Amino acid sequence: MITQIKGRLVEKNPTYVVIDCNGVGYLLHISLQTFSALPDHEAITLFTHLSVKEDAHTLYGFIDKTEREIFRLLISVSGVGPSIARTMLSSMTTDEIQQAIASENTAVIQGVKGIGAKTAQRVIIDLKDKILKTFDMDVISVGQNNTNKEEALSALEVLGFNRKQSDKVVNTILKEHRDATVEFLIKKALKSL
Repeated sequence: MITQIKGRLVEKNPTYVVIDCNGVGYLLHISLQTFSALPDHEAITLFTHLSVKEDAHTLYGFIDKTEREIFRLLISVSGVGPSIARTMLSSMTTDEIQQAIASENTAVIQGVKGIGAKTAQRVIIDLKDKILKTFDMDVISVGQNNTNKEEALSALEVLGFNRKQSDKVVNTILKEHRDATVEFLIKKALKSL
C-alpha cells in the first residue's frame, strides 16, 4: 500500500524515525543499518513496508530497496516476524545476511537474538534459492572464497578503506576470478578503490 515516504525528518532514534509529509507525521520503525545511513539533513526518502495485524498497522522504513527486500524475504519464513527481521537487519548488513544464507552458515544466523537452531535452518532452507536468484549470487564463490574474501576485507579495512565499498569491489572481483588468492583480491581491490 505505502511503498515509500519522502518528507522532513522530525525525529530520529536508533529504532524509529518520524517523517513529516505535508503536515502528517509518519512513525517508521527502522533498523540500526538504516539509522546509521540516514543523512543529517532534514529531507529524506525511505522505502517502506506496511505490516497489518489485527491489533496494529506498523510501518517499517528502509534506506534502500535491498534492505526492504531482505526484510520481506525474512518475514516470509515461518517463525520470523517483523521484529526478529528488524533485529537481524540491525545486527548484520544486508550483504552479511545474503552471504550467511547463501553459504548455509547457520551459526551466523543463530547469533541473532531470537533465532534458534530450527528457525536458522528454516531461514536457509526457505531463502537460499531466492537469495541466489534475486541477488544474482554465485554459489561457488560464496562457499569457497569466503575465508579469502574475509581476510582481504579485513586487510583493506586496516588500510583505511570503507568495508561496504571494499565488499562490493571484492564481490565483483570474485565473480570474474572465483579462486582468487587473498593477495590477488587485495591488489585488484586497491586498483578499484
